[in-house]
Amino acid sequence: MATLAVGMHNGDGYRERAVSDGGADYRPSGDEPFMNDRQLNYFRAKLIGWKDAILRESQDTLATLQNEPLREPDITDRASSETDWSIELRTRDRQRKLIAKIDAALRRIDDGEYGFCEVTGEPISLGRLEARPIATMTLEAQERHERNEKVSRDE
Repeated sequence: MATLAVGMHNGDGYRERAVSDGGADYRPSGDEPFMNDRQLNYFRAKLIGWKDAILRESQDTLATLQNEPLREPDITDRASSETDWSIELRTRDRQRKLIAKIDAALRRIDDGEYGFCEVTGEPISLGRLEARPIATMTLEAQERHERNEKVSRDE
C-alpha cells in the first residue's frame, strides 16, 4: 500500500499530510461503503495529482514566455507566433478556472460533502467521479440543469 503526501484544507490554505491511496491498483468500487476513507483518499490524491500537473504545465508556459520573446523578423511568422501564444494563454486561463474547481472539490472532501449531488443530495456515481472528479451533480441533475439553461437562453 503506497503512502502519498496530500493537502488538507485548514482554512488558510492546504497543509500536507500522509495518507494511503489504497494501493497502486486500487479503484473505488460499488461493493464498498460509498465515500469511505479509502475512496476519499483515492479521489483526494487524484485531484491533487491533477492540480500539480496543471501547475507544472503553467510554470513551463511561463518560463517559455519569459525566455523566448516574440522576435520573428517576418510579420507573418510573428502573427502566427502571437496566435499560438494567444491560444496557449486562453488554455492556461481555462486551467486556472479548473484549479478553482479542483480546490472546491478538495474542500468538499474535507467537509464530508464530496461525492454527493449539490442539487438532490444523492450519491454521484463512482464512474462519473472517476471520469470527472470535480463533478458536483449526478448525471441526471446535470442534464436537467443544462436543459433548463438552454431554455432560458432561448427565451
